[in-house]
Amino acid sequence: MAAPVCRFENFLGAERAGTLLEYAISRQADFNAGTVLDPLSGQVSHKGRSSLVLPVTSAVFSAHLADCLPLVQEVLGHRAALTHTRTVLTAHGEGGHYGMHTDASRVRDVSTAVSAVYYLHRRPRGFDGGRLRLYDTLLHEGGARPAESYRTIEPEHDTIVFFPASAFHEVVASTCPSGLFADSRFTLTTWISGTGSAPEPPAAPFGIWPWMARAAERTRPLADAERDHDGARPIALPLADPATRLTLPEPRTTP
Repeated sequence: MAAPVCRFENFLGAERAGTLLEYAISRQADFNAGTVLDPLSGQVSHKGRSSLVLPVTSAVFSAHLADCLPLVQEVLGHRAALTHTRTVLTAHGEGGHYGMHTDASRVRDVSTAVSAVYYLHRRPRGFDGGRLRLYDTLLHEGGARPAESYRTIEPEHDTIVFFPASAFHEVVASTCPSGLFADSRFTLTTWISGTGSAPEPPAAPFGIWPWMARAAERTRPLADAERDHDGARPIALPLADPATRLTLPEPRTTP
């Protein structure tokens, strides 16, 4: 079964996306090596990951998230309240990658949380690769695990993709011929969660949510981590603005 996905193009618009890209490039000296949290031992390492990260907050980005989340939840079949976010800027240069994983170490309840990846890069693109692979979930004898099949998301500038935090995914290796930090594959990676209970099992085709949570269970930390292993801080998600909130278009009617 495939993970539900919601993707938007031109998410911030050319001017804001360009400003954010310039900001990311200007903060090169403040990035640190991205880490991985072992769910059993609780140890932090760099195993299976090569990327640079910088925890950030952005009122503008948070407002855009809030305005589109009602529509995202409708598309994903998600029914739980979402109240907080954690966000990091990431940079993948030559050889940058992140092996298969879930985002269970980033959120308190992986069965209700949503992950979002917003892409930024120079144009023309200074890197190749860096695609996101979202793995399907295989159901077998009452259990669930990641399948070998997957869908691929291209890292296109000013696009954002939303998917369940329980989804197994990876970032394939990138190449950056110039070796310049400014030519990296940049993202704002955000984990959106809440304090409510798990969503009720939705109607098909979104019944995959509880199965994905089962598959991700072994990647969830045994004890709640008090702080994010890359230093991201939780911030409250603002309310959607009725004037700019995204909604599905009204169905067409025939006279």
